[in-house]
Amino acid sequence: MATPATNPEEYDLVVLGSGEGGKYLAWTLARKGQRVVVIERKWVGGSCPNIACLPSKNVIHSAKVASYFYRSEEFGISKENTRIDMSVVRDRKRKMVTGLVDMHYDIYKKTGTALVMGSGKFVGPKTIEVALADGGTRTFHGKNVVINTGSRATIDHTPGLSEASPLTHIEALDLDQIPKHLLVLGGGYIGLELSQAMRRFGSDVTIVERNGYLAHREDEDVTKGLEEVFRDEGVTVATNTKITRVEGKSGEWVKLHGTREGVDVVLEGTHLLVAGGRTPNTSGIGLELAGVETTERGFAKVNERLQTTAEGVWAIGDCAGSPHFTHISFDDFRVVRDNILGGNHLTTGRQVPFCMFTDPELARIGLSEREAKDRGITYRLAKIPMTADLRTRTLSETRGFMKVLVDSQSDQILGFTMFGVMAGEVMATVQVAMLSGMPYTALRDAVFTHPTMLEGLIPLFSAVPPISQPK
Repeated sequence: MATPATNPEEYDLVVLGSGEGGKYLAWTLARKGQRVVVIERKWVGGSCPNIACLPSKNVIHSAKVASYFYRSEEFGISKENTRIDMSVVRDRKRKMVTGLVDMHYDIYKKTGTALVMGSGKFVGPKTIEVALADGGTRTFHGKNVVINTGSRATIDHTPGLSEASPLTHIEALDLDQIPKHLLVLGGGYIGLELSQAMRRFGSDVTIVERNGYLAHREDEDVTKGLEEVFRDEGVTVATNTKITRVEGKSGEWVKLHGTREGVDVVLEGTHLLVAGGRTPNTSGIGLELAGVETTERGFAKVNERLQTTAEGVWAIGDCAGSPHFTHISFDDFRVVRDNILGGNHLTTGRQVPFCMFTDPELARIGLSEREAKDRGITYRLAKIPMTADLRTRTLSETRGFMKVLVDSQSDQILGFTMFGVMAGEVMATVQVAMLSGMPYTALRDAVFTHPTMLEGLIPLFSAVPPISQPK
């Protein structure tokens, strides 16, 4: 029987969406004795363990193993009858996801956090009505309410695109057959990671990017390095290409009509993947009834404490316009936790590390050269090829480079970029040095184990030019 909206169930905290930041906030406050409920429409634990970060890295690792088979003679191993079974790749991923979801259910039980499955929407200030997955409705009111609804793949209004039923990353990660020819709209994180994986499984792949470069916001040496790797692996890269019309249906036959530098182009394939940005899941959930305003792009409008425009209502993660990373959503949890408990924790000034799990990986912390120049920040640059890190030679993984920006008049590290094997792991050490305010010389003079990837930081920081003396 439905609970009347005039008599909602009272909780200390109501969280709409069970993604990274919201679930940790719920579990933490429940452990402190608060009465907490989390409302989830479909994915227990959010997108990361179900349909995004962890499943994609699982599939990408399968593709990496496949790439070793193709390179096997390089390691003195003969290969015969190599065959990819996508159903097994998919089942390995599904097994991991099942284990992760079971882990989440266990934590909900142990912390005493209520988990309600259904679609929730605001019906008044700090009040959410839920259409339950198994029928009926319940209504919840919280002293504090957190919007944690995440984002979804953007499918724009290009004629014929929606009618083509394109894949998003969700469907692409659940394929049980290898696409004959995959067309990928977008040369950012998702597009690049999945393009390389599908190519390694045996698909013909064409990446279509409207900008002039892949990962176009990165430095020129990064974008050129990425394009070289993808072309070497047989991926067709079509940059400066704007799609104007789509024909066909993904999974059968697709034709893209567009232009490249004023010239008409036509691209054909069997499957179409959209990977051209994210749209916040904020429409249709009654934000206007809760007094929560949104930005022009549809994100919940928040201040540096992640408070919305409605008293007692907070927003976390993608839907709040935070950088779209699980680790940032987790940090959003810490911000909101502290503020609900009476603190004054701000999002301003925090580090935003990232790693794109292409092969080789691309990882960066702090400023890129492009960002430093745009801000008028002067710097000293050191850059070495990955071959200077001797561990790469033992692995036969010598592609790429690492570089560092150091302040022109001090020994402060401003930014680090690595395009190479294990880049995400190496970056973390530089990040810790930056957090602690260590001078770059501390890493230059450190004793790192030989031969490890981390040891490459010594020749990198040894190459930092001296401070220029004024004339």
